Amino acid sequence: MALDDSLLDDPTRLAEADGEDLLRAAAMAGAQVRATVETAAELGLADRLDMGRPRSLVLLTRPGVGRTAASLLKSLVMASSSAPVVTSDVVPSWVGALDVVFAHTDDPYDTELALSLERAARYGAGVVLSAPSEGPVASSVAGRGLVLAPRVPVPAELALPRALAAGLLTANTLGLSVADVEGLADRLDHEAERCHPGQESFVNPAKSLALRLAEHTPLLWGLDNVAVAVAEHAAYALATHAAVVSEVSHYQHALTRSALRRAVLKSFAVDTIFADPDESEGDVLPIRLVLLSIITGQAADHVRRHAGELLPSADVQAPADEITADDAGRAAVLALRFELAALYLGLAAGTIGGAGRASETT
Repeated sequence: MALDDSLLDDPTRLAEADGEDLLRAAAMAGAQVRATVETAAELGLADRLDMGRPRSLVLLTRPGVGRTAASLLKSLVMASSSAPVVTSDVVPSWVGALDVVFAHTDDPYDTELALSLERAARYGAGVVLSAPSEGPVASSVAGRGLVLAPRVPVPAELALPRALAAGLLTANTLGLSVADVEGLADRLDHEAERCHPGQESFVNPAKSLALRLAEHTPLLWGLDNVAVAVAEHAAYALATHAAVVSEVSHYQHALTRSALRRAVLKSFAVDTIFADPDESEGDVLPIRLVLLSIITGQAADHVRRHAGELLPSADVQAPADEITADDAGRAAVLALRFELAALYLGLAAGTIGGAGRASETT
């Protein structure tokens, strides 16, 4: 399928292509966070979870956004947590009254999750659930846990801000993190404005990223653990909206794979303005290396300098260069940018939408 990149800078055609209003839904990220904060306050999260430092915080990894949210929450909370942070598909058998379980799902009929949460609640564990208020999942913790139901309706694949806010509020309440959740909403609003469909590609970070990734195989290498978790969500978004398969790795691990490393360096040599766009090796798409960076500090700066010296032509996505925010804020902003880039790419390629679908080339 040919990419119709002219669509990205034509607001009228872009709006026609986005018949499901996905771009607007993604831009509601800040609203999702604010609504979650309000829900938690109204339900008395701080009072209901007043148990001091828990023995452990268990983050359940459910299909879709629930999996990437758990991975991102773990990477953010572990750095400052005074208790172990565990990810698991189901509630571990050892969970008891000294532990807290957090889960996010948009599937109210996830039977495996419902049974797992019911067991956790029966054993006395604290349970915080980000999920619809109706259905077997919510019923499994009725009266024995807290259900933070969505107030801002968005497609399930765009619910990361709600899941992240709910998880961070839980960790903050337990004294395991100090994330600025209220400020997170403002950061997401600002990023949504910068990436607005009316902004032209050369000033729109999401459109620019989409065009860089178009017709390439993205290698998303995180320079730190939080960045790797963001890369995992980026890969999920690209696959969901643009049918793009991405490779995700930690930068230091990626460098140990010698053949891929050589291929990346080779791609730098041919990815210039003088390269022939029609020249390809069979049906293999060219590589596009993107380095993601979230954590700041002396050690992180050293890793980034090393990466810049070794891979000077790599794209770098480092929100700290653009905004002032904590780790959670920078991670959420970059995750939203990739989501919007994936939507723009999907609309231009015709993998989502309708009016923007490009015709087959013959």
